[in-house]
Amino acid sequence: MSLPPQPGFVNGREELLAELDARLAGGHETGPRVVALYGLAGVGKTSVALEYAYRHLAEVGVAWYFRAEDTTVLVAGFSELAAQLGAREVVDARDPVKSVHAVLAAYPADWLLIFHNAPDRETMGPFLPPAGRGRVVITSGYPFWSPGQALEVPALGSDAAVAFLLRPTGGSDQQAARELAAELGGLPLALERAAAYIQASGDSLGGYLSLFRRRRAEMLARGAPTGDKKTVATVWTLAFEDLQQRAPSAVGLLRLLAYCAPEAIPLRLLLQPRSGLGDQFGPEVAPVLVPLLDEVVARDAIAALRQYSLVIHAGDGLVSVHRLVQAVTADQMPAELAGQWRRAAAALVEAAIPQDGTQPDTWPDFAALLPHAQAALTADNDGMARIAVYLGYSGRYAAARDLQRKVVDARVRVLGPEDRGTLTARNDLAFWTGTAGDPAGARDQVAALLPVCERVLGPQDEGTLTARNDLARWTGEAGDPAGARDQSAALLPIVEGACGPDHPQTADARLNLARWTGEAGDAAGARDQFAMLLSLRERVSGPQHPHTLSARVHLAIWAGTAGDLAGARDQVAALLPVCERVLGPQHPDTLWARANLASWTGQLGDAATARDQFAALLPVIEQVLGPEHPETQAAREKLAYWADKADDDSAATSSSSCMFTHSGLDGHTSASSGA
Repeated sequence: MSLPPQPGFVNGREELLAELDARLAGGHETGPRVVALYGLAGVGKTSVALEYAYRHLAEVGVAWYFRAEDTTVLVAGFSELAAQLGAREVVDARDPVKSVHAVLAAYPADWLLIFHNAPDRETMGPFLPPAGRGRVVITSGYPFWSPGQALEVPALGSDAAVAFLLRPTGGSDQQAARELAAELGGLPLALERAAAYIQASGDSLGGYLSLFRRRRAEMLARGAPTGDKKTVATVWTLAFEDLQQRAPSAVGLLRLLAYCAPEAIPLRLLLQPRSGLGDQFGPEVAPVLVPLLDEVVARDAIAALRQYSLVIHAGDGLVSVHRLVQAVTADQMPAELAGQWRRAAAALVEAAIPQDGTQPDTWPDFAALLPHAQAALTADNDGMARIAVYLGYSGRYAAARDLQRKVVDARVRVLGPEDRGTLTARNDLAFWTGTAGDPAGARDQVAALLPVCERVLGPQDEGTLTARNDLARWTGEAGDPAGARDQSAALLPIVEGACGPDHPQTADARLNLARWTGEAGDAAGARDQFAMLLSLRERVSGPQHPHTLSARVHLAIWAGTAGDLAGARDQVAALLPVCERVLGPQHPDTLWARANLASWTGQLGDAATARDQFAALLPVIEQVLGPEHPETQAAREKLAYWADKADDDSAATSSSSCMFTHSGLDGHTSASSGA
């Protein structure tokens, strides 16, 4: 036997060890079983291989560990094993590899060979025994092994990484351990070095976490107190150097990815040729990055990085990079070069973000780019404002509000408090504040903003008209529908004269007037106005735009409120599948349609079904909007109402008292919305 010492602590690897055992156990009729454990350097491949070996040592007659990164060293290892097996005379003393293969082919018991740090499949081919009752475990950064041989060793999950830190340090600070494990990305080498430093220095987990965040590069460059010089900062050095020589485009791609989020990076969106984009790259970056915008060059660079497991295939057009690979890549660049690559990443991310976040067909791209925008862009960037629109229109109102608040703060700092972009951002913040459940707060924000817009932009500027329209909307939402109706009636001719009859702002003004006409007591008038608005929305925005779908639901509601209960129910029932398909089943506007279908069902005499529909709907609304949102409270009240009526034959009441009202995302257009 020739094995390094057994790992002292292997945590979170039981499923992986079980899978390894399942692949290696029994069935040697066709020759030795081979499994290649592959993954990022430092991820613990060798620890898994050795732990497997020691757990199964009693089952094998020979157990041998080879260093495989250098063929000269590997041949020397075969010479040592040949001597141990008495194999020098079996085939040819000058060829220890063939001699060992011959002995192992006839060996009467099972045997186990571990090849550590194998470079690739072609290099290893001549060294793998072709016959015998053997088990072969290969550790490698190379992922492209024969079918059925490759078994990825991932980073540790959160719970296992926390245990890895707590056990050797004797710590009890679960929160600090969890945050540090996240910072280190569950990489066993980094966790081991952190735990060793904490033990040697007497520091706490929280103290090390704070130090790591302040001086990351230095901490990643530290070896073990025992003298082991391998560090997180150097474990990928050979890969970096090799790539720099033979595939500089791959190094460039890795530097670009260092400034994205680690997971699911959508290269299919980022690496797209765009006119004028190259002018934004620095002189040291452009010659490397511009060629990467070609699909063939990009694919070659990805393949080169995957050979060292520096990136991982994460789906169609997606790759992931370990956060410490990103950290080391960024830390090893001079400050000026790092700044150029950071700006290049920001330029590519911003260029990839769609212009119109109101369109559902753009939402998958927004979702893919969201974490990378958060990583690469500053809050004053126009791309972040577009992200906020997407968050809101896709139903994440609170997230849109929170991001928009950051956009406002950044624009005030960078552009000044009275720049047009700042005023637009303030109006958008008010909109998402109200939509997230605080209409009075939204009203007050717009009321404070409107005089500034009138003074800076002018009374008939689109930005000022948007603020006036929003003030009417939030006045009504805050409890004054008649005041909102009167404001909207006064505003509509001004907007129509300034913008034209088909302009989105004109449509917004019409919506406010229609809605607050109904809320103030004229259901038939609201119905007729929404019929005209729907025609405009379909013509201007298209039949499946969220604004159009919202107008269709409004029309059904006010038709029902005006007396056509069955027609309202049937219209909403027909519209609901369209909302689910276009917006998604948990979008607030879809939930609104479901709530109104339940209300009309109850008012037509089926209180039990209305009760059951609201009972199924309420938990979803609570999850999407939060338990304190006004629409959640309204749904809760409707559930109680129809539960009380379920046993009452006189369930039907006046439609206005039971209608589920919701303004949707209509009624607001800004420069950042793209609407």
